[in-house]
Amino acid sequence: MSDMTLHIPFDNSYAALPDSFYARVAPTPVRAPELIAFNTDLAKTLGIDGAEDPALASVFAGNTLPDGATPIAQLYAGHQFGQYNPQLGDGRAVLLGETIGTDGIRRDIQLKGSGQTPFSRMGDGRAWLGPVLREYVVSEAMHALGVPTTRALAAVRTGETVVREAPLPGAVLTRVAQSHLRVGTFQVFAARGDIDGLKTLFDYAVDRHAPDATDPASFLDTVMRKQAALVAQWLSLGFIHGVMNTDNCSISGETIDYGPCAFMDSYHPETVYSSIDRFGRYGYAAQADIIVWNMAQLATALLNLMPDPEAAVEPFTAQIHGMPEMIRAEWLKQFGAKIGLSAPTQDDARLIVDLLAAMQEVEADFTNTFRGLIDGSARDHFPDPTLYDAWSDRWQARLEAEEDPHAVIRAANPVLIPRNHRIEEMIAAAVDGDDTLFHRLVAAYAKPYDDTQSNIDLRNPPAPNEVVQATFCGT
Repeated sequence: MSDMTLHIPFDNSYAALPDSFYARVAPTPVRAPELIAFNTDLAKTLGIDGAEDPALASVFAGNTLPDGATPIAQLYAGHQFGQYNPQLGDGRAVLLGETIGTDGIRRDIQLKGSGQTPFSRMGDGRAWLGPVLREYVVSEAMHALGVPTTRALAAVRTGETVVREAPLPGAVLTRVAQSHLRVGTFQVFAARGDIDGLKTLFDYAVDRHAPDATDPASFLDTVMRKQAALVAQWLSLGFIHGVMNTDNCSISGETIDYGPCAFMDSYHPETVYSSIDRFGRYGYAAQADIIVWNMAQLATALLNLMPDPEAAVEPFTAQIHGMPEMIRAEWLKQFGAKIGLSAPTQDDARLIVDLLAAMQEVEADFTNTFRGLIDGSARDHFPDPTLYDAWSDRWQARLEAEEDPHAVIRAANPVLIPRNHRIEEMIAAAVDGDDTLFHRLVAAYAKPYDDTQSNIDLRNPPAPNEVVQATFCGT
């Protein structure tokens, strides 16, 4: 390792927890690693030196272990579409370790698609190029949009083929997160009756994500508030996670596991893209309800840490019942800003709901309609403009009380989102060996609020023949 200039300042805390928390496993080397992208800005934040090192591809494919890495696959369980699976865990991911960044924040560095682990459950432990590039582009776009999210540090072609519905090019993503602790991490220890393990996990999670929490109830409150704010942000951007299982629900309050995720084009509250979400459990509007359900599962696990779990059921239940109001408050703040209100009140909710209802009626483009409130082009999305005009008269009267509504609208409404048809176009090109569109999208989505003429084509909704009807997990 001495001839490598790449230096990752590891400071690994999770690997110091008991062996019951993970399996020690190294990534499986690949045949011909080739670097697609390396996120130099993120690397600087992580304190990583050596961005020009020719060994980057080897390290982020899993062929070379950097000094200080302690590779492990984490254990967790989870409810998947409402059904409890008692053991999941990292079946195709390896946590290399953690760094404490230049901003003082501890973050995980994880290889995704790096080969089989003891938790692979018949899987090959690999990822194909499409989902790797989708997660890279969408997670970095979400970061630029101001949404708490895991991030992408690197993407590497493996030079190997993985077989899904067809033979496909393999790839590895390096994912960065404030941690990979999930609701399902708490569930697995609770379900096994491992109260010592659960207490160790709780203390670790409090230290890392909720230092002000003094007991399970205050910890639950902290996690709930982060999740309420996160889901409200998703809704305000038309984002649909697509697979909000409890094992894909991060304790840190970050968006994690970009599988069949998508951004809405035309507004409809029941929009579902995920091919595996046959009943709309994780559809656009359902996300506000499902996050409450997920937090109820966390509460159920945390009950085991209370001196008298039975007596704690009622106050914990009351906490969970208070979460919808938390989400409504966050939703009002987010959507109020989208129509230019700096401090929306409950009386403004009707104004927002009426605009959304009108948009739904005409299948208006979600992103472009809201951004069009700045220059009046929102009206163009209504075949019968009188529908918009009736709403606009009320809206303009409300804006008279605002100091600078256009600045508020501009900050709350992106020009660009990662549109599904563009992501699919990018993946198809990359499969053919052309990464030009991938790099263009990464650069464009890094500035989603900029009205740049060179990216005007990326604003366009899909033509009828470009509409993406379904998205896929890619596992």
